[in-house]
Amino acid sequence: AQLSCLARLLAAKNLTADFGSLPPDLLLFFHPSEVRPGICREFYARASRGNLDLLPRGSWRRARLLRGALTCLGVRGSRLEPQQLGSLGALVCDLEPAAIPASGPAVLDSLKLCPGLTGAQRDALNALLLTGDTAYGDPSSWDLRTLQDLGPLVLALNQTTLSLVAEAAREDFRRSIVAAYSSQGPSQREKSLILLRAFAAASAASHPRLQRSAEHCPSEPITADSIPYLTPEQLDLCLSKDFLIENLEAVLDQPITSQSAEILKKKVDQCFPSEIPEEQLKRLGLLSRLYTEEEISQWAVKSSATLSALLSPSEGRWRDSQVQQLLSRYLALGGSLTGPLLREIGGERLCKLQEEQIQQIPAEAIGSAGQLNISSCSQTKKEQLYGKAREAFASLASAPGPYYCRIQPYLGGAPAEDLKSLANTGVAINMDLDTFLALNPKELQKLSVTDVKNLLGENLPELKETENTPLVVSWVKIQLQRELDCVLGIGLQGGLQEPTGTASPARPTTPASVTSTATVTSMATVTTSPHPSTPASVRPMATVTSYPRPTTLASVTSYPHPITSATPPPPTGGPTVPTATPTARPALTTRAPCSTHQAPTPDRATS
Repeated sequence: AQLSCLARLLAAKNLTADFGSLPPDLLLFFHPSEVRPGICREFYARASRGNLDLLPRGSWRRARLLRGALTCLGVRGSRLEPQQLGSLGALVCDLEPAAIPASGPAVLDSLKLCPGLTGAQRDALNALLLTGDTAYGDPSSWDLRTLQDLGPLVLALNQTTLSLVAEAAREDFRRSIVAAYSSQGPSQREKSLILLRAFAAASAASHPRLQRSAEHCPSEPITADSIPYLTPEQLDLCLSKDFLIENLEAVLDQPITSQSAEILKKKVDQCFPSEIPEEQLKRLGLLSRLYTEEEISQWAVKSSATLSALLSPSEGRWRDSQVQQLLSRYLALGGSLTGPLLREIGGERLCKLQEEQIQQIPAEAIGSAGQLNISSCSQTKKEQLYGKAREAFASLASAPGPYYCRIQPYLGGAPAEDLKSLANTGVAINMDLDTFLALNPKELQKLSVTDVKNLLGENLPELKETENTPLVVSWVKIQLQRELDCVLGIGLQGGLQEPTGTASPARPTTPASVTSTATVTSMATVTTSPHPSTPASVRPMATVTSYPRPTTLASVTSYPHPITSATPPPPTGGPTVPTATPTARPALTTRAPCSTHQAPTPDRATS
């Protein structure tokens, strides 16, 4: 949100012309309309070097960035020319799958910039490689050098492509991964394991009946470092259970295929046939992910240290059902969820807990958990977590800026009255649009136009870009169009029109037969009193009574409406009658013009 506000400020000062001095991360937040056509190619080339993870994949802001870049580069269909691909940089990662084969071999180098591809993009990439019409040639001709030159693209190869690679090339590549494994960080190790397992699966598919010789154990003593070079059959036959338990961490620090991991798990279970002691649970590492939900339900997970060790992301991914069972077991044995544990669990898995389990989470744990993404939670769970967050951050309520920063991830569970209080603190909240769109739809409908204006603050113009989303459409439909025009002024359409030509005492204005100039709070009711002898040629002055509307502007200046009376003139020589104040006649409602008064703008939030 801060980067978005800063980008808007720089654009307002016309500093996009000097974007070369700005960090690429900041350029991601500029609106396409703020980038002049003459510099847009260079602009998007620099922006693409920013951290795209700042814009979640699939978010409207990230999609807008790609649309702006494609428009700037003159892309009309699926095919992109090499120069266009070069200007897109990492933005190519968000292209539709059809653009990969349509753009041809030139797209491959650009795809190496992508930290990950969607399933459809991977399929398109493999289809392009299988044509053999690339710099890498036909997969059957690939060797170790080719596989290394593919770089990160090798992670996207499917079994069809890998099965065509010569067995010798696959084995050479596997050995190169094993050799580099010990010097890699956690993220790279995870990728290496994925590759090892993929290559092992390809070998098994290529030779389903081939059994490697396992008639004898290696002549040299087995060490942890030799584990990756043993076949699964040799591991099963030759690895001592006692050696495994004594050197478990060192063994698991090696790159291990899925089949070998299953054999190691079996040997651990043989050592502890009835129950794995809690101190040994902490040491299971990646093997823990191989246990079923039923097996996990018997674990002695009593301490937060054990649970934390098991949840460590460096040991591989858990299935959601496994995590739920693990947490259920921990809570059933009297454990309590702390802030650090909640961070390791993560918001997505937190949402998988039962409502009764979420109710057990202390408010102070939410307060120390940091930013949790609970967008996948049910509405009931969002409301539960919001209530706990509200309690945890109650001491910050007098400082709206810091309070909003802490409560923001949980606002999807906030009631309308709390959102209204946040909007009317007198301090600009500048709620980002992703948070706004994640509010409870039922509660959002209860917010007034002014509430929304105050909540969004400097981000209000972005609301126009999401006017077709169901949430915004349904809210706009129940607002007066005049308020949308006058209070927001961003061009939202589809609000309620004030009826014309019918009696409407709720929102009366000056009658058509009266000419007046008045200052009113919202809509003016004009009251006159009839005089029995008043000729039609006399136009009385109006007495105006103001009626405040709680959700509209504090003061409005109405413009005079010159009106010609349709009453025929009086006969010549009629009596002259002094001006009188007639009684009220039914008021006709007309759409009033926008006020010249501006709604008060809250002060900027300070932290």
